Amino acid sequence: MTTGLRKPRLINIMNKLIINTPKGERTIGPGNPVFIIAEMSGNHNQDINRAYKIIDAAAEAGVDAVKSQTYTADTITIDSDAEPFQIKKSDLWSGQTLYQLYQKAYTPWDWQPKLKDYAEAKGLIFFSSPFDNTAVDFLEKMKVELYKVASLEVVDIPLLKKIGKTGKPVIMSRGTATIDEIALAVKTLKNNGAPQVAVLQCVAAYPARPEDMNLKTVPDISEKFKVVSGLSDHTLGSTMSIAAVALGAAIIEKHITLSRSDGGPDAAFSLEGEELKDLVKSVRETEAAIGKSFYGVGVNEVESMTFRKSLFVVKDMKRGKKFTEDNIRSIRPGAGLEPKYYDKVIGKKAKADIKRATPLSWELIEK
Repeated sequence: MTTGLRKPRLINIMNKLIINTPKGERTIGPGNPVFIIAEMSGNHNQDINRAYKIIDAAAEAGVDAVKSQTYTADTITIDSDAEPFQIKKSDLWSGQTLYQLYQKAYTPWDWQPKLKDYAEAKGLIFFSSPFDNTAVDFLEKMKVELYKVASLEVVDIPLLKKIGKTGKPVIMSRGTATIDEIALAVKTLKNNGAPQVAVLQCVAAYPARPEDMNLKTVPDISEKFKVVSGLSDHTLGSTMSIAAVALGAAIIEKHITLSRSDGGPDAAFSLEGEELKDLVKSVRETEAAIGKSFYGVGVNEVESMTFRKSLFVVKDMKRGKKFTEDNIRSIRPGAGLEPKYYDKVIGKKAKADIKRATPLSWELIEK
């Protein structure tokens, strides 16, 4: 089943991104709900039914999109056990060649149109990270609504040119890229037709450590490159994503698995369905709490105004008697004149008899 989505439309006003989604037009950027992406990666363990269940879990969690990766072992590398192709310094993948890892981790291409239809039927956006030109051509035939550039592909300028020429919006993870490399990548994408580019802070370590996250980079990306910024989070929990939202992240990407105990290429640093649901809830609460700059009495603070201090008559007074430190005080509740008028009231006369515990008002004071 296909949804016949319209071509994405982008604007450059205030670094905001507008795309057409299965749920209608969606704006991503400052002042809008955080765009939350569940990264499936290879956690389907080569079982399409498991891939469907991952999409079910993502939809149940309340994310906005599911992302895949489009490559084969032959398109991303070559079959070689020569020294450069051996993985030696990874806690998760050591002892394999790149080719062996990607044979296990790739998502079969014939699944991807089916997964896209399935995700869209659930109200989710389905898109992918292409790793070579043939993957871009394949995803164009699938009519994906946007593209992701993986963190370590930021320097693949020929690939970025190909992606840019699709005319689709692009979300790019920073990973190991320097300022100059990010600037070149953004320029390349835009000069070749990408109408807008978002850049995510990302630590290309699996898993990433909280102390390495440098979350201040999230707002700095937006400032330096005039793009929507966010976080691709490879840490083991949710704290970094929530903190990034508090710092202004407009996009959060997090890996999802059905169960870490089932294994999978990225399962060790992925969230399970209920954990992802908790993350989404926390992100929504965080963005609601950020709100806007506001001073004054909030809607839910009105009742608390009662507990402010105000001026009260604390002894019975006869008409014409002067107000003194002995017969008026600044006390709770807040039913009388504000305490800032205390000095103006002292020495003035009562306009009528006043009983103890009466809130002081201008009507009780002789002019």
